[in-house]
Amino acid sequence: MAAKEEKPTPRAVSLTEIQSPADIRGLEISQLSLLAEEIRTLIIQTVSVNGGHLASSLGAVELTLAIHKVFDTPRDKLVWDVGHQAYAHKIITERRERFSTLRRRGGISGFPKREESPYDVFNVGHSGTSISAATGIAEARCLQGNAFKVIVVIGDGSMTSGMAYEGLNWAGDRKKDLIIILNDNEMSISPNVGALSSYMNRMMTGQRAMKIRSEVKSFFRTLPGIGEQMVKFSRQAEEALKGFIVPGALFEDLGFTYVGPLEGHRLDHLVKNLENVREMPGPVLVHVVTRKGKGYAPAESRPLQFHGIGPFRIETGEPLAAAGGRISYSRMFGNTLVRLAEKDSRIVAITAAMCEGTGLDAFARQYPTRFFDVGIAEQHAVTFAAGLATEGIIPVVAIYSTFLQRSYDQILHDVCLQKLPVVLALDRGGFVGDDGPTHHGLFDLSFLRSIPNMTVLAPKDENEFQHMLKTAVEWGAPIAIRYPRGAVSGVQLDDDLYTLPVGRGEVLCEGTDLAIMAIGATVLPALAAAERLREEGIGARVVNARSVKPLDAGLLCASAARTRKVLTVEENVLMGGFGSAVLELFQEKGLRDVAVVRLGVPDTFVEQATMAELRSLYGIDEEGILRAARSLARSGD
Repeated sequence: MAAKEEKPTPRAVSLTEIQSPADIRGLEISQLSLLAEEIRTLIIQTVSVNGGHLASSLGAVELTLAIHKVFDTPRDKLVWDVGHQAYAHKIITERRERFSTLRRRGGISGFPKREESPYDVFNVGHSGTSISAATGIAEARCLQGNAFKVIVVIGDGSMTSGMAYEGLNWAGDRKKDLIIILNDNEMSISPNVGALSSYMNRMMTGQRAMKIRSEVKSFFRTLPGIGEQMVKFSRQAEEALKGFIVPGALFEDLGFTYVGPLEGHRLDHLVKNLENVREMPGPVLVHVVTRKGKGYAPAESRPLQFHGIGPFRIETGEPLAAAGGRISYSRMFGNTLVRLAEKDSRIVAITAAMCEGTGLDAFARQYPTRFFDVGIAEQHAVTFAAGLATEGIIPVVAIYSTFLQRSYDQILHDVCLQKLPVVLALDRGGFVGDDGPTHHGLFDLSFLRSIPNMTVLAPKDENEFQHMLKTAVEWGAPIAIRYPRGAVSGVQLDDDLYTLPVGRGEVLCEGTDLAIMAIGATVLPALAAAERLREEGIGARVVNARSVKPLDAGLLCASAARTRKVLTVEENVLMGGFGSAVLELFQEKGLRDVAVVRLGVPDTFVEQATMAELRSLYGIDEEGILRAARSLARSGD
């Protein structure tokens, strides 16, 4: 008997040989597995220097390779949700050589971006948009007579977004070919996810099984009187069988063919099942279970910490920078809210899946029954708070400024129209740095100040912040406090909290040559610039406005009348922001012959860079304020 000929072991393929997905489509599973490890190493090395979203991207490496191996991207359209998982995608889609520039100024974005690559089908950054975008692409495909596949990758966290369910509802009803891959990286890999489950899914997604399904249902429908009942019974029987292994009834009821759960780190299982799914008609949901932080022990054990992280030591996972030991504004907010809640049992805290990010983890531990994490559902968070407020509760809603944009109608219709005492804590107001245009909080001053009954505050430092927070919870009407990302300034904190007079600014230094009117994070650099101007013989009156709405009309108008030259400074878009409010005030009060120069962000979306780089670029740091103030003071001489 002839000896069985052994199949030669495929040669190892280096990541440097991979320029595009076409280079991986002919590779064996063993070769892809080695590539996966190289990709993980590159991601860890780069994020340790640049910071970024590590845990989710490490967990999606095999899934990414399997998708690009099976589907003909970019002809087939791959839509990512949020983009936290997309680093491996970037590496194998012609951007490996530029991956070291990730999240740097002029470098590649931390999120999928159409301007960057034809493989990035849709710009993302906020949760829940992928399914709706993909249904639009699928409909356009049909309208234009094309035949490409549309694939969505959405994380389980994004499934808490109401918009995701709106997209699912629409896709299930339209019955267009669409593949949604649910990357479930929170549930542990259960015993059901193994050989038996993989075998059952291959059987259920294979061509023969699909043909049998179709033929049986067609036959049942020919039976007079009982056909549709038999179809329903056959589906229930099939679901009962699958129920031993998979939790897919919800998606099946929405009109999807459910496949899964698949083990997300088994390339052989992923590839085979995706090959089967590729041939299935109609909407399909593929449930894939992955492990966040896969391949890097610190991220596997602390996935929340490594969801979004700054530079760190690879050996230990410990962060490199500590901002001089100063706490963040987010932590300052959380600590202060705990102090206030100790004395007022009506205070509750609400967040939208950002407990630690907003600094509310200490509050959640101390007051678990008064803490509510509603998931990625900012609209619900605001209206939920409005409902609480109608019953005498004081809800404090902590949401990043960029995400609060999603609940504009709820703020207007459900909070302000009813004059309900909801406190909006706007974390990361202004520049956020490396996350780029989807995450900068540069529009809140503009969109909030236009709403009747809304009060908008912004502190110059952490000491003023703690007093503003006490003021807000006692205000008794809609109110927002906007504060920046990053470490506090390090000023001395008052021991006792007190309320501030709302709509009253303060003069920080005197001068008669011009008035610098600043708000929030721009106040301290404005004060520093004024001190340098004084050395040049230029006297600048610096006004901390404290409030964008209402403005301190008496103080601002008196300052303008005294100096006849006004420089406004804000870390917000100029259109409709603080400077616009000042101009409107001067016009209403009949102030003429006052020269006004506004510093802020022009009518543009701001790209990624460090916060210091961006403040310098738009002239709202100390040097920029100094230049503008010097020029204004000397104008007309």
